Amino acid sequence: MPESETTRSCSTAVRAGCVILLAGVGAGLAPGAVQAEEKKFLIGIVELQLANPFFGRLEKSAVDTAKKHGLDVITAEANTAGDSATQIAAIENMVNRGVKGITLDPANATALVPIVKKARDAGIVVVTTNTSLAPMTAADAAYETDNLQAGVLIGQWAKATMGSKPAHVAMLDYDLADKTAKARHDGFLEGFGVTEGAPQIAGSALTMGNAETGQTATENLLSAHPDINVIYTINEPAAQGAFFAIKKARRDVLVTSIDGSCSGVRSVADGTIGATVMQFPIRMGQMAVEAVIKAVNDGLKPSGFHNTGTVLITDHPVADVDSRDSKWGLENCWGD
Repeated sequence: MPESETTRSCSTAVRAGCVILLAGVGAGLAPGAVQAEEKKFLIGIVELQLANPFFGRLEKSAVDTAKKHGLDVITAEANTAGDSATQIAAIENMVNRGVKGITLDPANATALVPIVKKARDAGIVVVTTNTSLAPMTAADAAYETDNLQAGVLIGQWAKATMGSKPAHVAMLDYDLADKTAKARHDGFLEGFGVTEGAPQIAGSALTMGNAETGQTATENLLSAHPDINVIYTINEPAAQGAFFAIKKARRDVLVTSIDGSCSGVRSVADGTIGATVMQFPIRMGQMAVEAVIKAVNDGLKPSGFHNTGTVLITDHPVADVDSRDSKWGLENCWGD
């Protein structure tokens, strides 16, 4: 923007003060416009593999929120699952480039702790999204789904749907060393009202969270335990794979899941999945970036765990478990 004649008359020593005093005079600026420009800063957004639509939507939300507030953005993503090395290098670069804040979806709960400490020691606000560090306090705050509660919701729905019918449950998990997978697993058991190793648990298997391993695991479990009538799945691709195996075996099995992708909600609508629990990556990215902005601009640093929400999606509601139908789900889902 060209300088006015009045501004050019200021001496070098008092130039900054003149610009502030004359903001909006003859230049058509709204009151506070210069102040807002002075608070513009650089933010780093570090995500997992963007080929996954959940992570892609989370990053887009974070970037859109940052740009809406006039921030400059640096983005980075892990190349593969568990790729903490790429994230560490990205954060190092962001520190060197002078970011004021970072949102991080950590590929590994412990491997990122030292670099996050370095960033925070440099005065950078660091918040995590989707999953937290170990310990959680290694970052300023965490913005994520309460995955234990998500598991509880789907477990409660499955229990109520079965009613008095004896349950024979199969658990299709992901690596239970993963925080999210363990929380969902434990939550389902809690919601269903059983403990680990209970007689109602007919069998369990680890999947890679995709349709192929979901189908194979279900085929093996149905072969070994033909009385299975309830399946918990770590996510909707695994659930969709489980359904293929159930259909092939011509069995009647209640399928449950967690995630809330548009594909998953369509599977609820067509009856492939009985119910799923929706999480909200758009809200997650927005809340995390807004927390960084508030910390940098106002000095109000966030702390602790911030739940970004869960909603049970089913077209077969049960008493005492709040839910929304698949129509609502399709209006609020994420991904394709």
